Amino acid sequence: MKKGFRFYNVLIEWREKYLSERSLILILSFFVGAFSALAAVLLKTFIHWIQLFVENILVHDTHTYWYFLTPMVGIILSALFVRYIVKDDIGHGVTKILYAISQRKSIIKAHNMWSSVVGSALTIGFGGSVGAEAPIVLTGAAIGSNLGKLFHLDQKTLMLMVGCGAAGAIGGIFEAPIAGLVFTLEVLLIDLTMTNISPLLISSITATAIAYVFNGMEPMFPLEVTEPFTLSRIPLYLLLGVLCGFVSLYFTRGMNGLETWFKEHITSFWGKALVGGVTLGILIYLFPPLYGEGYTVIQHLMDGHILQDFAMSPIASLNSTIWMVLVYYAVIVLIKIVASVATNGGGGVGGIFAPSLFMGAITGFVFIRLYNIICFAHPALAVAPEANFIMAGMAGLMSGVMHAPLTGIFLIAELTGGYHLFMPLMIVSVFSYMTIMLFEKHSLYAMRLAQKGELLTHNKDRSVLTLLKMDSVLETDLTTVTPDMTLGQLVKVIAASHRNIFPVVDQRGRLQGILLLDEVRNIMFQPRLYKRFTVKDLMSYPQAVIRDDWSMEKVMKTFEDTGAWNLPVVDQSRHYKGMVSKSQIFNSYRHVLVHFSDE
Repeated sequence: MKKGFRFYNVLIEWREKYLSERSLILILSFFVGAFSALAAVLLKTFIHWIQLFVENILVHDTHTYWYFLTPMVGIILSALFVRYIVKDDIGHGVTKILYAISQRKSIIKAHNMWSSVVGSALTIGFGGSVGAEAPIVLTGAAIGSNLGKLFHLDQKTLMLMVGCGAAGAIGGIFEAPIAGLVFTLEVLLIDLTMTNISPLLISSITATAIAYVFNGMEPMFPLEVTEPFTLSRIPLYLLLGVLCGFVSLYFTRGMNGLETWFKEHITSFWGKALVGGVTLGILIYLFPPLYGEGYTVIQHLMDGHILQDFAMSPIASLNSTIWMVLVYYAVIVLIKIVASVATNGGGGVGGIFAPSLFMGAITGFVFIRLYNIICFAHPALAVAPEANFIMAGMAGLMSGVMHAPLTGIFLIAELTGGYHLFMPLMIVSVFSYMTIMLFEKHSLYAMRLAQKGELLTHNKDRSVLTLLKMDSVLETDLTTVTPDMTLGQLVKVIAASHRNIFPVVDQRGRLQGILLLDEVRNIMFQPRLYKRFTVKDLMSYPQAVIRDDWSMEKVMKTFEDTGAWNLPVVDQSRHYKGMVSKSQIFNSYRHVLVHFSDE
């Protein structure tokens, strides 16, 4: 152990002596990308092995009651793993990264480098209706954060390492280097500067190259275009974009509402696992396409095999007309969020990448199949290629749910190889994003943090205020006085103090008011009044009181509303904590702004 520490110390000394910080960042970005890609390959491999075990050992038929039981097994195993081994919450991976960037100085716990891989493999391998991408993004970000900490990087550079891990994870899991870069810039809000762009690109490209070695270079959903983009299809793509925006709104608010309900109404560990597992099992039994990530279903739709997955459902034996098929898939769009919430709420580990792609593909399919049915009835109308619209639907849902149109455009282009269809991808993505922005300002990842004022944004002012913490501006060197203190006693306190504000607190430490030197200046040199007045007679109530758990944006708004320059800070029980001044906030704001804007 001592030899290990000695080697580490020698390595740090050598780095500080011979390696510039810029060179170190570029080298680390390579290793972060490589490790993130290996984590992505491991996750895919684990999921594949578990799925083979389920399909070859447990399940021997295309539709069996095992499909009802295996998702519950995965949820319970994952929940037990998290509760007794990890002993920490590892859900909502991207939200955790955003929180770490804004509130934890980009520090992510070391166990996140492996715990999400195990948890999501158990969940998805046994049929959980979620995606593996958010867990692997958290894994990559944790690799970047902890590797950065190992080399004593500062907060700004550590934030960049977290971004490199996320970019590498997307590049490794999807084999999509450009999508890895733009996801980091759009969703994680890393600034687009030349200082940042090179490490992000290195991580993303490195991860993608390693993924190619293990998985090959074939796109995830290879697209054979039967008809190129034509101008006459623009109105259809516009309509699909608006539809995807509304489905994204349903996804965002529905998912958030269901998660809140699940958390508030089911509190016991086994109760969550049972309700989540049973709910998911019933849904998968009736709607087999909900099993797992759903990528196989997407490929079947793009290949035109729309009956292949429908035929596995007991519903198919009742009615198998095309209208029943369309209703079946439309219902799947509506209940997919229920299946995902049941998976994660029951104790599983997974993200919303795959559900958003899954719902987008089905939305595009139902939309264009309805249009084509109308075309068959009216020969004057030309039939549209369904695969193109399925692809565009995936881009639209991802853009709307994540509030990331560039990510939607480039990810789907790289997943399908459909670079020649950039125009429809752009149209659908932008109109989906514009539609949801009319109703929901924040993505599903960001809305919880935004409600608490803990979210970084591309607005520089808000981001800097978010990075400011109360303890960095709190002044605790003011002398406190009590309400029953006489003027004579107060004069002695004033003589020993270098401040002109005196917080008034009672015996229990609770704030009662403040006393300003200007308010007693005219009587403090009149000894005959020393016993006549007490602090209680002379104090005043502050224009506002600040809570120590408020965001700095809310603090600044309070200063603007009151016009004050100094305000007291209290905790939830109104115990006095200190004073905060507008000038101190401005000084700290300038320091943070200079630090994070430095190229």
